[in-house]
Amino acid sequence: MDLVSIRKSYRRYARHYDVIFGRVFAPGRQLALETLAPVSGKRVLEVGVGTGISLPFYKPDAEVVGIDVSREMLDVARQRLADGDCGAVTGLVEMNAEQLAFADDSFDAVVAMYVASVVPNPERLFSEMWRVCRPDGQILVVNHFASRQWILRTLERSLRPLSRAVGFRPDMELDDFVAVAGRTPVAIEPASLFGYWKQVQFTKSI
Repeated sequence: MDLVSIRKSYRRYARHYDVIFGRVFAPGRQLALETLAPVSGKRVLEVGVGTGISLPFYKPDAEVVGIDVSREMLDVARQRLADGDCGAVTGLVEMNAEQLAFADDSFDAVVAMYVASVVPNPERLFSEMWRVCRPDGQILVVNHFASRQWILRTLERSLRPLSRAVGFRPDMELDDFVAVAGRTPVAIEPASLFGYWKQVQFTKSI
């Protein structure tokens, strides 16, 4: 995966993303927002905010900043914001998740939903999320990770050569992600009916 391929992929998806993926990814978004509920009234960074489909569901007293590398996806998010149902949002910015333009310790919580298998370098993504999160803050990663079932695992590996075309890395291993993150999760839980997606939760220790 590279930024050119990612932008091209999401340029195709932007206007239809919510219809195609909205319902499928809803359980993971719901779990993440429930987990984030205790940070009500604090600053939250959503990395890979996309079309902003999650934005209406944040607590209204939170301060949410969303970033995404796709201009077309952000255009949809900005229209959603203009429609007036995203009171928690304080900014939407085009930005590379691997090079966040925020100071260290800027946010009380940082969340990336369905982003880790899309970016070229997951370790840089996580490193940046960790950097901009305040001490004792929450870091949430909701993502598809390779199945433990051999049939699905074989299918995922067979799709690897198509990763540029489909717009994500279909065979990312959970253990590999945790290893490159270099941190120990405080919780890992299913984020879909059959556990096909998972939420990995970290707390930034001092």
